[in-house]
Amino acid sequence: MKRNKIWNGQLNLLLFAGLLASLFAIELLHTTSAFAQEQSENPAWVKKVGARKTPKSNKIFKVNDYGAVADGKTLNTKAIQDAIDACATKGGGIVSFENGTYLTGSVFVKKGVNLQIGKGVEIRGSQNIEDYPEIDTRVAGIEMKWPAALVNIIDQKNAAITGEGTIHAQGKPFWDMYWKMRKEEYEPKGLRWIVDYDAKRPRTVLVSGSTDVTISGLTLKQAGFWTVHVLYSEFVTIDGLIIRNNVDGHGPSTDGVDIDSSSYVLVKNCDIDCNDDNFCLKAGRDADGLRVNKPAEYIVIRDCISRKGGGLITFGSETSGSIRHVLAQNLTAKGTGIGIRFKSATTRGGTVEDIYMKDIYMDEVGTPIEVSMNWNPSYSYSTLPEGYDYETIPPHWKTMLEKVEPAEKGIPKFKNVHIEDIKVTNAKKALSASGLENSTIEEFYFKDIDIEAETAGQINHANGWKFENVTFTTKDNSKLSVENSSDMDL
Repeated sequence: MKRNKIWNGQLNLLLFAGLLASLFAIELLHTTSAFAQEQSENPAWVKKVGARKTPKSNKIFKVNDYGAVADGKTLNTKAIQDAIDACATKGGGIVSFENGTYLTGSVFVKKGVNLQIGKGVEIRGSQNIEDYPEIDTRVAGIEMKWPAALVNIIDQKNAAITGEGTIHAQGKPFWDMYWKMRKEEYEPKGLRWIVDYDAKRPRTVLVSGSTDVTISGLTLKQAGFWTVHVLYSEFVTIDGLIIRNNVDGHGPSTDGVDIDSSSYVLVKNCDIDCNDDNFCLKAGRDADGLRVNKPAEYIVIRDCISRKGGGLITFGSETSGSIRHVLAQNLTAKGTGIGIRFKSATTRGGTVEDIYMKDIYMDEVGTPIEVSMNWNPSYSYSTLPEGYDYETIPPHWKTMLEKVEPAEKGIPKFKNVHIEDIKVTNAKKALSASGLENSTIEEFYFKDIDIEAETAGQINHANGWKFENVTFTTKDNSKLSVENSSDMDL
């Protein structure tokens, strides 16, 4: 009898242990499944973006040892370049600056070099365009001769520009030049479409044809043109930049970060105040972009803030090579003109697809979501006015005037876009979307969206849109207008 009691007690303990084990297994399975689900929310390629390596050598090359003077007046282009060249020749390392202000024209960072602009250092861009040599590059969607940037990484591997210092491009004279040309000469002659290309202004940072590049920590001010341009490159990290272009005015075309026909790019922890698109994805325009046919793809933009500017995140208007496989997450827009923006034109072509945007907060944004396939016609379409001889016009004018043939190649496509967990306050118009009769905006999915705006807006020429838990609260009590659209689950 005593033995049976002991046995029964042991059996009960075993049963209880088994029950605990089962419960633990169920909980573990639940936790593992939740974790697996969380991990599977983002596609596998997301883990591959960004620079895979950075310059490792800690050998220091001080620009001051090569003749640089930190007085803000002496032109230090040669001294800085000599330090970079010496560093690259001797296997790489760190090119550094003693505290102070350094005036320079274009410099070119090379393989294995980390151009380190430390706290207490300010690089100032020359205001003489002659200090920026013209190079073969692509700008605003076409390949042409254009001034080099202030700081360049061109056709290099494993290079970096880092530090907590400042690059002040001093771009205001280039803004003034642009406005004078546009208002006094080009617009009166019907040449609005080409003035952006004739008014040559230096970018602040250019990464072109390069691999494994890191740009981090810097404050960038008053770009003459685009601030950071990543072109034809892959495995690039842009981390922790503060961009302040609205200094002493509002400069034209002072985009924040432009990712142009590049892949595996990571942008994070950036704070941008500019006067054009804050974060922008591009892939060439019109016949020239279709010729190059190189996509912008595998791009992550996360944990960033946009302030003044044309768009928190913009796709286009240069879409010719296609833009695809993009994740934008945990972004904030404060006072930005447009929030999420898709724009192209009927001569661009290309497809924008497989786009995921989530966890975004916007306040005092003009239009939180805007889609346009016929954007800014006076800029987007090129026509040579009477009185000009085609044979004698500049080569880049001819590039811009080249017809897309057949014309159907110029029709853009937007499809498979997912927008989720968006909160918007104090907007003007909740949504504006305009496709084309021969190219409807396809398969846009909206989930958990809450927008407070003055008016609701409209959708035209769309197909296959789905709204789940979407609320528009409007001051004028308007409802979303939907025209020329089908299969719309709103």
